[in-house]
Amino acid sequence: MLEVSSSPHIRDAATTRRLMLDVVIALIPALIAAYILFGTRPLLIVAVAISSAILSEYVCRRAMKRYNSIGDMSAVVTGLLLALNLPPSIPLYIVVIGSFIAIVVIKQMFGGIGNNIINPAMASRVVLTISFPSAMSRWVLMGEHAFGEQVDFISSATPLYILQSGGDMPSYLDLFIGTGKAGSLGEVSIAALSIGILYLLARKVITLWIPLSYIGTVAAVTAIAGDNPLFHVLSGGLILGAFFMATDYVTSPMTRRGKVVFGIGCGLMTAMIRLFGSMTEGVSFSIMLMNMLTPTIEQMTRPKVFGGGEARA
Repeated sequence: MLEVSSSPHIRDAATTRRLMLDVVIALIPALIAAYILFGTRPLLIVAVAISSAILSEYVCRRAMKRYNSIGDMSAVVTGLLLALNLPPSIPLYIVVIGSFIAIVVIKQMFGGIGNNIINPAMASRVVLTISFPSAMSRWVLMGEHAFGEQVDFISSATPLYILQSGGDMPSYLDLFIGTGKAGSLGEVSIAALSIGILYLLARKVITLWIPLSYIGTVAAVTAIAGDNPLFHVLSGGLILGAFFMATDYVTSPMTRRGKVVFGIGCGLMTAMIRLFGSMTEGVSFSIMLMNMLTPTIEQMTRPKVFGGGEARA
């Protein structure tokens, strides 16, 4: 007997909760690095961001009379990614506002997970950067006494700002490890991010089409412009954004050609903002703008129907 059922017809063990848990695990090395480099405050920022994200989702879903979705861990990932995109000196009330914007405004107002057109954590960082420019651009390092005792934060410049102003850049090793490097909590240690990236690749959570086309485009454009491309790759939030946010299933293209086009678009905008814009960083704005173009990219790069001609496709 022929049994007819609705799609999907091919199933595997992948669930939203499992994918989100993999992302959380992949970000733990970056969180540990932030703790080593900035002390205990990153842990407090992450705790506030995650708890306020979960609370925002719970209250919003109840108010909208929708099913409780906090069990899928997407709110945890959003809160964690948002926290890792913030400077270590950020006031905690701004963290709460950022979680509310990410969950309620960007995610739930568009229908919840799977319906948002832009990455919630990335969009929230953009809103916070515009709304609280001073707090979002106060980059610091952990100060030390002569005997290594930790003291308060001291103001510092990010590598991208140093590169733009013509100062003495840190070494490649410092940029990779994160020592003596100011920036957001999750972007300073490329070494820690690399551990998480390898984990996501081993678990087949992400592919390399978007990250490689994104990073490669930034490197190529900055090299053509006469800048040091390796400094641009190792500085700022490029690695964090390319591997952990540009690859978001909901807001990035599904086709292989679409992923490449998406990555190239992100890279072009990031490079243009860094080279010619008033801000030293352009990852957040680039990914958010390309998220909006994802439906158009998928329409242009969708494969032809098997057995059909140009008109049918």
